[in-house]
Amino acid sequence: MPDDKVKRRLTTVLCADVYGYSRLMEADETGTLETLRRYRSAIARLVERHDGRIVNTWGDAVIAEFASVVEAVQCAVEIQQEISDQESAPPPLNPMRFRIGINLGDVMVDGSDIYGDGVNIASRLQELADPGGVVISSSVYDQVHNKLSVGFDCLGQRPMKNVAPQTSYRVTLGSQTARQGSFPVDDSPREAARAPRTGDRREPSSSANVVLDWLRKLPRPVTAGLTVSAFLVFINLATGAHKIWFHWPVAVILFGVVLRTVLGHRPERDRR
Repeated sequence: MPDDKVKRRLTTVLCADVYGYSRLMEADETGTLETLRRYRSAIARLVERHDGRIVNTWGDAVIAEFASVVEAVQCAVEIQQEISDQESAPPPLNPMRFRIGINLGDVMVDGSDIYGDGVNIASRLQELADPGGVVISSSVYDQVHNKLSVGFDCLGQRPMKNVAPQTSYRVTLGSQTARQGSFPVDDSPREAARAPRTGDRREPSSSANVVLDWLRKLPRPVTAGLTVSAFLVFINLATGAHKIWFHWPVAVILFGVVLRTVLGHRPERDRR
């Protein structure tokens, strides 16, 4: 007797579609279709590079599956980067933007097609993504958050059509995103935690740089004396500006610094 039992497997599903596709087609059918074909070709190339396969394409949507969760997220990030890089300069008035959702879940297999909640959840996550963005499920986050050099913003539990609320995460795309091939993977959670995120670093102001450079050029005793003097002034003003006392210890410190600096230079001249 034939085996009619439904086959299932655990897989990573990537769902992508074009944001505002109907509006783009209404504005320019020919140009939109040409752009869609070009972007689909790039998506297919990247999916293949990351050992995935295109399951289905209909309308403006693309469904792909991956054996590796890490490769799926890497592929999604590179898809968004590739599409951004392909834009002309200046960018068009109506740019084409994809939204991508990724889910790790159980699916039903029918030949080359896959069905079930694993696919439906990926589709709903895609609807939560910003144009040009990627949203992943908590099952994907648990597998990749300490392995990839990207950030993640928790979106909490969002209601989804015909699907139970899911905790989802937005993938933070930034300058650390690789443009070619797989981007760096950190095996250590500690290394991943130290990975810089776009906007986290703040460069000191130019005036602060000037002051720091000036202090570095001063002799060490002078720098130490100025630091201690500034500390005493701060203590005096913080504890009671109506009673000024810092001038006496500061005067003694500065006098000692000057004296030590002058005397410290005499032996050098004598040795010459």
